[in-house]
Amino acid sequence: MQKNRYRIYSQYLKEKYGEKVYKIPINLPVTCPNRDGTVASGGCIFCGEEGAGFENLENSISVTEQLNRNISYIQKKYKAKKFIAYFQNFTNTYLPLEKFKEYIYEACQDNIVEISVSTRPDCVKDEYLAFLKEIKEKEQINISIELGLQSVNYHTLKKINRGHSLAELIDAIIRIKKHGFESCVHMILNLPWDDEEDVIEGAKIISALGVEQVKLHSLYILKNTMIGKMYENEEFKIIPLEEYIKRVTLFLEYLNPDIVLQRLVGRAPKENTLFCNWNTSWWKIKDAIDERMERLESYQGKKFNYLNGKALRPFFNA
Repeated sequence: MQKNRYRIYSQYLKEKYGEKVYKIPINLPVTCPNRDGTVASGGCIFCGEEGAGFENLENSISVTEQLNRNISYIQKKYKAKKFIAYFQNFTNTYLPLEKFKEYIYEACQDNIVEISVSTRPDCVKDEYLAFLKEIKEKEQINISIELGLQSVNYHTLKKINRGHSLAELIDAIIRIKKHGFESCVHMILNLPWDDEEDVIEGAKIISALGVEQVKLHSLYILKNTMIGKMYENEEFKIIPLEEYIKRVTLFLEYLNPDIVLQRLVGRAPKENTLFCNWNTSWWKIKDAIDERMERLESYQGKKFNYLNGKALRPFFNA
């Protein structure tokens, strides 16, 4: 099989840092503005009480201790030397600036080469970014910002109770780029209210904004969530696995080939799950995506031909 039909995150990190780098999740005692009533209540309809960090340590443990425990384990098992401190769960900028600073300072350790902060598009503010720029320059630690978006369809964003629109993502990316950081956008490609055109448009918008990384998720459905109740009431249908594989291929074809793919399919907790990955291992889905792309002679950026005045090309090819 031809290798590198898309840009792989682990290879990108190895090229950037000269060796394998491990991402260490950090769980802060924070929530989201669409959970506590600031912009909405109840959170995204697919989000459980533990958020996205179901494999994390307890948030009552200090940042330093979380890092030390995980790094100690990974160092012994893989002889790792370089790590990314990943503030993963819920919205990690949704807290007072001074408290945010305290948590970030704790992550500034000798073996940490990058700090990655996961947040929402409506929780990106210049003052927080300016502080992170100071950290980058003072501590010589790279900074990246991960943004949950999930869909570019504003009807879908309302349906899943995101509490923000596409405009906030555009604003956030502009501000992140102004401060010199890389960004990663999270997308769910099998939301029941999106179709293939939404998937293609998502790839085009992310490319047009100059986003550096993308993390793709497959929707999983937890018990005791709003979408879980909708699923049990048969208010929607999940697309077949074959359609998800097709959507990922389409997304990649329209995506700027310079963008790094952190993930093609997500994972979910085994407990309290109504639906996850069509009862198929994530690596089997990844293999199926690779096999489809090889069969179709497809690759990332194959259809990346729509920017920089596409309609004017006849005047330059004459």
